[in-house]
Amino acid sequence: MRLVFAGTPPVAVTALRVLLTSQHTIEAVITRPDAPAGRGRRVGPSPVAVVAGELGIEALKPVRPGDPSFQERLREIAPDCCPVTAYGALLPQSILGIPRHGWVNLHFSVLPAWRGAAPVQHAILHGDDITGATTFQIVRELDAGPVFGVLTEPIRPADTAGDLLDRLAVSGAELLVATLDGIEDGTARALPQSAEGVSLAPKLTPEDARVDWSLPAHLTDRQIRACTPDPGAWTEFDGARIKLWPITLTTPPRPDAPGEAEAPGEHGGAAAPGRGATAGPDVSLAPGELHVKRGAVYVGTGSRQVLLGDVQPPGKRRMPAADWARGLHAGPATHLGFS
Repeated sequence: MRLVFAGTPPVAVTALRVLLTSQHTIEAVITRPDAPAGRGRRVGPSPVAVVAGELGIEALKPVRPGDPSFQERLREIAPDCCPVTAYGALLPQSILGIPRHGWVNLHFSVLPAWRGAAPVQHAILHGDDITGATTFQIVRELDAGPVFGVLTEPIRPADTAGDLLDRLAVSGAELLVATLDGIEDGTARALPQSAEGVSLAPKLTPEDARVDWSLPAHLTDRQIRACTPDPGAWTEFDGARIKLWPITLTTPPRPDAPGEAEAPGEHGGAAAPGRGATAGPDVSLAPGELHVKRGAVYVGTGSRQVLLGDVQPPGKRRMPAADWARGLHAGPATHLGFS
C-alpha cells in the first residue's frame, strides 16, 4: 500500500524505520512543525522530520491538521492508508476519510485502558503489572476506535517510562506492519473496544513530577520512574529544583508505615528481585530528611527510607547523589522538598 506516516518523537522513528523495510511504500510523513528542543532550546525539525530529510521523503508540517493547504496536499498524494505513531495532534473529521483505508494508530497501551497522550507513564504510575500496544482505526473520539491487534508486555520492577517505551516501540512497530499487511490482503478485522475498563492518561506536567516525600516509598518509586525521562521528576533543595532519577527502595519498612501493608513491593505484589533489597541507614528519617552514609544518600518518605540515585542540580551535569552530597553535611535540618 501507499502510505503517509504521521509521527513526531523518537518512538515514532522506530515505527517509521520498520515500515520502510516492509512491503509498503512511504510517500510522505506528517509531523509537528519545527520547535525548540534540547538544552539550548534551538528551533529544529522533529526526529521524524530529520529521518525523512535524510531519506528524501516529503515532510508535511501543518500547524493544524485542519489547514486547507495540508488537506489539499494529502488528497493529491492519495494514500491508501495513514499509519500514526505519537503524532501529537488531534486529527479533524475532515481528513479521516481521505485515505481509502483510513488512519491506523499504534497506541502504547492495551485499550481501552489508558487512552490519551501518556499511557506508558500512567501504567507505571498506577502500579500496573502488564501493559502493551494496540493498533486501531482512528475515529473522532480519542483512542476509541475499533481494534485490529494487541500485544502485551510485562512491566519490570525497575522500568522507567523510557525503558518500557523503548521496548514497546520495537514490538509495536512489528504489530503495526502486521496490521497494515492484514488490511491490504483483506484479513484484518477491526473489533469494537469494550465499554468497560476505560481509563485516561493525560500528559504528565512538571507539577505532576514534583515529588512529595510524605507519600509511601513505593508511590515515590513509581512516580519517579513514570516521569523518567519526561517530564523529569524533581524536588526542591535550598530553594532550587533538583532533577531526580530512579531511587532504590530500602528494607524493611517501619512497622507503622502507612500504605506499605497494602503494597509491600512494586505493583502490589511481593518485593521484587533487585528492588527493596538495600539496607537502610541505622537512623529513622522524617519525610524529605537526608542522611549521607558511606558514599550513599538516603532520604525519608512517608513509609521508609530510600536510596537516592542520580541527581542533577541546576546548571550542572547529572551525577550520583553521593557526589552531589559531598560537603552538604546532611543532618536533621537538611531536607528535600522544602522551599
